[in-house]
Amino acid sequence: MASKRADWIFHRDRWVRWEEATVHVTAHALHYGSSAFEGIRAYHTSGGPAIFRLDAHIRRLFDTCKLLSMKMGDLTRDSVEQLCVEAVSRNGFDSCYIRPIVYRGAGGLGLYPLECPVELSIFAVEWGRYLGVEGIEKGVDAMVSSWRRFNASTSMPLGKIGGQYTTSQLVSIEARAAGFAEGIMLDADGNVCEGAGENLFLVKDGMLMTPPMAASILGGITRDSVLKIAEDLGVRLEACKISRDMLYLADELFMCGTAAEITPVRSVDRIPVGSGARGEVTKAIQDRFFGIVSGELDDTHGWLTAVPALEPASRAWPASTNAES
Repeated sequence: MASKRADWIFHRDRWVRWEEATVHVTAHALHYGSSAFEGIRAYHTSGGPAIFRLDAHIRRLFDTCKLLSMKMGDLTRDSVEQLCVEAVSRNGFDSCYIRPIVYRGAGGLGLYPLECPVELSIFAVEWGRYLGVEGIEKGVDAMVSSWRRFNASTSMPLGKIGGQYTTSQLVSIEARAAGFAEGIMLDADGNVCEGAGENLFLVKDGMLMTPPMAASILGGITRDSVLKIAEDLGVRLEACKISRDMLYLADELFMCGTAAEITPVRSVDRIPVGSGARGEVTKAIQDRFFGIVSGELDDTHGWLTAVPALEPASRAWPASTNAES
């Protein structure tokens, strides 16, 4: 899906070439999944690239590090935000997907992690529609997965933790093998939770519903944006438990996330959702969302961070250039 990768990656404490951003095979994160990460999009606008909700993403990154007892040292949210902006401008991207990741590096091989160094890397790639270009308009087919989402007594659903995504991988593998674009997880109680990497919304009789934060979901940044957009549009909202059969009886259903953006679901387990096409509420929310990120509509919530243009020469800074330079 990535058509172009960055020339420069921020790795540990400096900018290096893509092929130089390596991690040792004994890194704790490689063995035990001890990493915190984010996925952030920069969009093309008439005024140049703009990053969507950068501050909210980096706040969640730091929150996840807190859950994992990963100390960020001298790094601040502001400094990491600036590095993300630089990852776009230094590489000359007009639009891209940005991946900051904080991980435990090489140290002891035991499970106890606090003796391992905490390291930061930030890279960017061009990445199109996660669930397909046609899916944005025509919708995708999903299935209810046999895999359940873990709950807060097992791990920490509110953290975007690398090791927790093994379940999401199993969901995606199962769905693709069965001919579906994506899988939907239920929680430990059998209620609807989220997709493999997306939050869920459904519409029934004009009411927009989504599982609550206590339902073992990840607190999605795009989910929060949808809630604010729906409020702006005067759509009735409710965060509530959603049973599996409500997926089949919904008038509309869509997934949302940084990668998936806002993608309608046209069927679940081969049962059409509503008319089997994108619904009016979904389209209205999509139109407002894509209008804001493209700069065609006013950014009334202050969600976009403009990326200043750099002269081409400054994109070829030596690999030894320090982040503070």
